[in-house]
Amino acid sequence: MTAPASSPMRETASGLETASGRHRVVVVGAGFGGLEVVQRLAGSGVAVTLVDRRNHHLFQPLLYQVAGASLSPSDIAWPIRALFRKRRDVRTLLGEVRHVDTDERHVLLEDGPALAYDTLVIATGATHSYFGHDEWEPFAPGLKSLEDATTIRRRVLLAFEEAERETDTARRAALQTFVIIGGGPSGVELAGTIAELAHRTLAHDFRIIDPDATRVVLIEAGQRLLSVFPEDMSAYTRQALEKLGVEVRLGMPVTDCSSDGVIVDGALVPAQTILWAAGVQASPAARWLNAEADRAGRVIVGPDLTVPGQRDIFVIGDTAAATGPDGKPVPGLAPAAKQAGQYVARLIRQRMRGSKTTTPFRYRHQGNLATIGSRLAVVDMGRIRLRGTLAWWMWKLIHIYFLIGVQNRLSVALSWLWTHGMGYRGSRLITYNNYDGYGAAKKNDKEGPSVE
Repeated sequence: MTAPASSPMRETASGLETASGRHRVVVVGAGFGGLEVVQRLAGSGVAVTLVDRRNHHLFQPLLYQVAGASLSPSDIAWPIRALFRKRRDVRTLLGEVRHVDTDERHVLLEDGPALAYDTLVIATGATHSYFGHDEWEPFAPGLKSLEDATTIRRRVLLAFEEAERETDTARRAALQTFVIIGGGPSGVELAGTIAELAHRTLAHDFRIIDPDATRVVLIEAGQRLLSVFPEDMSAYTRQALEKLGVEVRLGMPVTDCSSDGVIVDGALVPAQTILWAAGVQASPAARWLNAEADRAGRVIVGPDLTVPGQRDIFVIGDTAAATGPDGKPVPGLAPAAKQAGQYVARLIRQRMRGSKTTTPFRYRHQGNLATIGSRLAVVDMGRIRLRGTLAWWMWKLIHIYFLIGVQNRLSVALSWLWTHGMGYRGSRLITYNNYDGYGAAKKNDKEGPSVE
C-alpha cells in the first residue's frame, strides 16, 4: 500500500523509512549547509528527510550576542519545522545519529526507525576541542550552541551578583575576572562584549562593587589576534580591545584550567569565569562512515565533496576537510557551508537528470569579518578593507541579511539599535532549573541556575 501523495514517506514492517517511488535524500544537520541543500532541492521531485538533534536552526555567528545579554535566544534561532511547513516533500525528524550502514544505505538513530537513503548528506558541524584536555570543559565552556550561550551568560551575570555580596577582597577580585582563551573572532567578540557589559551596561547597577574594576583577560597562544586577517587589522583589533579595558596576552598558551583560574606563563590568573574559544573538533561523522579523517576529526572528502568510495554520501561544512581546485583548504565558515550546500543540491539535481559529469566544488571567498565592540569591527574583503564604525555597520548589515525571514531581520535590527543606542541589554534574566549542561564546576551550577 502506497502512501498518500501529500506524504511521500511511509514506515515498512522492517522499520525502515522509505519513499514511494522517489529518490530519497537524507540530510543530517540543520545548520547553514544542511538547510541550503534542503532549500535548493525544492521542486526537484526527491523525498527529503532532515534530521537534527535539536529542533531549531541556529545562527551561530550571533551566539556571543546571547552570551553577552544583547539578544535573546529566540532572536537567532528558528524552529526547523516552521521553516519547511509548506514543503510537503520535506520530513523533519528530531533525532541523533548513532551509525550509518553504508552497505544497506541506512541511517541508524539512537531511537526510532532507521532511515533508508539513496543519497546521504552529512552537515553536522563541529564542537569544542580542548586539545586533549577534556577535563577543562566544566571550568571553561565553549560557544557552539544556545545551551552554551545561556550557560556563559548565566555564569557572567552570577559572577557580578556573587561579587556584590562577597566580603573577601581576593575572592571578589577573582569573581570580577573573566578569562577568554583563544584570539580568533569568537574570542575577540566575547572579550569585547563582556568588557562593554562590565564597564558600560552595569556601571551604575551595583552599590558595593565597582563594575569598572572588572578585569577581562584575552589569552592567545599565537603571536597575534585574528590570524586570518592582515597584520595591520590584527594590531588594530588589539589596540581597540585594550581601549575597552581588555588585557591581551599573546604567545602564552594556557597549561591548566581549574575552579581557581588558569595557569599561563607559569603563573595562576585567579578567575571564576573562564571561557573557551580556542579550538574545534568535528562531529563523529568519520566514525559513523568508517572514513578517513584529519586531526580535527573532519572527513576527508573528494573534489565533489563525496566520501572516497561512497558516491552517494556527501559531507559538507565544518564536518568536511575539503580542498578547492587551487589546493587551498575550504574554511569552516557559514558562507563556505552555504556554498557547499548549493553545490551538492545542484549535483543531486544533475544526477536525477542522468548527467554523469561532475565539476569540482570551488569555494568563493567572500571575506572575513569580526566585531570588536559597539561601533568597532574589522572587515577584510580583499580589495575592500574597513575598520571602526563603517566596518561595524557593514558587519551588522551582512549578518542581518543572512538571518532567516524578514520578521527576524527586523526584530534583530531593532534590538541592536536599542541595545547599542541606549546601552541597554534587556536579556539579563537569571532563572533556575535543574541542569547546567557542563557538570558541577561551581556550587551555583550544582544548584541549577540558568538564563533563558
